[in-house]
Amino acid sequence: MTNTYTELANALNSNLGSCVAMRVLSERGKKIYFPHKGILGQSAEAKGAEINATIGTAFEDDGTPLMLQTVKNAFAMPDHIIHAGFLYQPSFGKALLRKKWAEMLSKKNKNLQNIKFSEPVVTAALTHALSVSAGLFLNPGDTVIIPDLYWDNYDLIFSETYNAQIKTFNTFKNGSFDVAALSAALEEGESGKKVVLLNFPNNPTGYTVTETEANDICEVLKSCAKKGSDVVVLLDDAYFGLVYEKGIYKESLFGLLADAHENLLAVKLDGPTKEDYVWGFRIGFITFAFHGASVLQLKALEDKAAGMVRASISNTASTSQEILLNAYSSESYEKEKHEKYHTLKIRYEKIKHILAAHKEYEQSFTAMPFNSGYFMCVKINGADPEVVRQECLKNHGLGVIMLSGLIRIAFSSVALNKIEELFERLHKAVQAVKA
Repeated sequence: MTNTYTELANALNSNLGSCVAMRVLSERGKKIYFPHKGILGQSAEAKGAEINATIGTAFEDDGTPLMLQTVKNAFAMPDHIIHAGFLYQPSFGKALLRKKWAEMLSKKNKNLQNIKFSEPVVTAALTHALSVSAGLFLNPGDTVIIPDLYWDNYDLIFSETYNAQIKTFNTFKNGSFDVAALSAALEEGESGKKVVLLNFPNNPTGYTVTETEANDICEVLKSCAKKGSDVVVLLDDAYFGLVYEKGIYKESLFGLLADAHENLLAVKLDGPTKEDYVWGFRIGFITFAFHGASVLQLKALEDKAAGMVRASISNTASTSQEILLNAYSSESYEKEKHEKYHTLKIRYEKIKHILAAHKEYEQSFTAMPFNSGYFMCVKINGADPEVVRQECLKNHGLGVIMLSGLIRIAFSSVALNKIEELFERLHKAVQAVKA
């Protein structure tokens, strides 16, 4: 993907020519671009499609956004929320919300209950948390080790903005996460700083590791630290909690890594965007842990993260933080969250049933491993996936995303009664291209 994006940046630079704007651009400014050919551009093209499975939001079957009632109720705006919305919050985030999120982390991750970790720092959603992490831990030329099936915004954040190198390893082997490929990637080169980014449930594939794979991954990372490397593990937990099968690891790897080794720094990047269906609130969290960390050391990391927030956006939105704190304090929050989870789980189960019932679809595409999240991916058989995407859009009223050579389907945004038709249209589109 990086080569394609370099072309986009070069095209913008060419359009600027030799004018003063081009002459004063920094090296970072010369490398930046808007990813028109990525997920955002493809989603824009699909805006009028009858079935739009492009964007990572979630909708009810009637087309309204998936919402927790406790969050929706806040838009009646009690005075304390209105008043808070007019005032600044600290660059660290609202103190009560940070404390509440930390409590929720321990509740959702039993492995964290007796482990010391920093208080979460509030960011402008998870993308900003990734950027804060990059600013804290990456120098130009440093390498980030990532599975080869990854969200395209990682290129924009790590490669183009922070001038780091992305090194990928094979994601799947025989339908399972390729732990050996991760181990091999860590073994390459000399010992020293190793930065790894893991994202479960994965975007684009909708895959979360099994309990066995989770433990194996952590052993590999711990082994690397024991051999003398300083290991930074960035955990993109954007879709945390949305796991639909038994035997899949339901907690964050943060719980396994937080106290793993003194040479291993675990950094949890998460937030309510997908977990609580508040995509426009733009609130995220960044949390740190390592074996033997003192309160003073964890506070220093919090200060550095807050400094990055201060230097980039000053502080995050007050109203969003206040509404979320209000929702998390509601007695009905957990019940409502389970109801919305069930909405997505039913769609997942419908897809599994459709794929099992329609063996003829194997002529057109093969489903990649998936068990969680908002998405699933298919590998197109015998046709160019980008040509198939365009055929879907032009002649079949279907919007999908082409990413990493796969077709990504956001079932989170497709009504239950449209899912069967979605796959039928995709099958017809592939056959039309092959013909």
